[in-house]
Amino acid sequence: MGFKMGIVGLPNVGKSTLFNALTKTAAAQAANFPFCTIEPNVGEVGVPDARLDKLAAIAGSKQIIPTRMTFVDIAGLVKGASKGEGLGNQFLANIREVDAIAHVLRCFEDGDVTHVEGRVDPVADAETIETELMLADIESIEKRMQGLVRKVRGGDKEAVQQERLLKEALAVLEDGHPARVVEVAEDDEKAWKMLQLLTTKPVLYVCNVGESEAANGNEHSTKVGEMAAAQGNSHVIISAQIEEEISQLEDDEAVMFLEEMGLDEAGLDRLIRAGYELLHLETYFTVGPKEARAWTIKQGTMAPQAAGVIHGDFEKGFIRAETIAYDDFVANNGEQGSKEAGKMRAEGKSYEVKDGDVLHFLFNN
Repeated sequence: MGFKMGIVGLPNVGKSTLFNALTKTAAAQAANFPFCTIEPNVGEVGVPDARLDKLAAIAGSKQIIPTRMTFVDIAGLVKGASKGEGLGNQFLANIREVDAIAHVLRCFEDGDVTHVEGRVDPVADAETIETELMLADIESIEKRMQGLVRKVRGGDKEAVQQERLLKEALAVLEDGHPARVVEVAEDDEKAWKMLQLLTTKPVLYVCNVGESEAANGNEHSTKVGEMAAAQGNSHVIISAQIEEEISQLEDDEAVMFLEEMGLDEAGLDRLIRAGYELLHLETYFTVGPKEARAWTIKQGTMAPQAAGVIHGDFEKGFIRAETIAYDDFVANNGEQGSKEAGKMRAEGKSYEVKDGDVLHFLFNN
């Protein structure tokens, strides 16, 4: 299981440039005018993970298959999008389909790139988009509640639950807060998710800075960091321009380029890691002579459900998971060495898979 992250932001903040870099394509038309992106561009990227390369080298795997992450480049939102301004309704529908929002904020000064509001203020930009998403949610809730009236009167349990949750969300939104601040009981989680409210999506703020500020950011990105911390969201600092340049280079050249810029790693790596943390995801591995492969699961996933990510039959017929921690696999030079060192464990249905576990599943056909 990978996950889908929607790239949103006001026009001309660098969304399409970032998307091009992330997916190593020029699929998104990057241009200096609003609404150059109308249909959402979708790109899949392999998630970089140095552990996978190490495991493959030890096992002599012929093929390396990383887990995948999907980016959706959603057209630039503007003030009034919730009322359909600037093709707003179409964009808002695209946002409903993603797991998380990467909100790109302009944190660079450049007189040659126009700003839709005529000034550089990333915190105000973030508030503009958040307000539009909140207004769209309020409108959606009011329509749904009207449609539930008859069912609620008839005592329909699902409708009663839906109405209660919609009222909770509406109260929070009308108070000026996104729906993600609502504390949802475990029994309500499934129904809450089905509401598909835009402001329940976790947000990762992407501070797009100039090339010279990519390592340490600037005063704009500092303000975004403070805002994100206050909201319980997270942020990353990236120069979309640098990422685009790196995407055109061979691996060795890219490493040298990053070193020259004073960067330890590409922004893509930071963005994906921040996305994983935001969505509480982790990775486990399957390793053999044919392939070394990474799989993405939610934190807290039990062994049978982790097996089900590979194939439904693995979950249905689950017997046990032969488990080696990543560090043990490396320290003992592979599966055989780990077995001999007593580092392979047989885990049953109640085992919670850990990040980095190397797993082999046994199941009944």
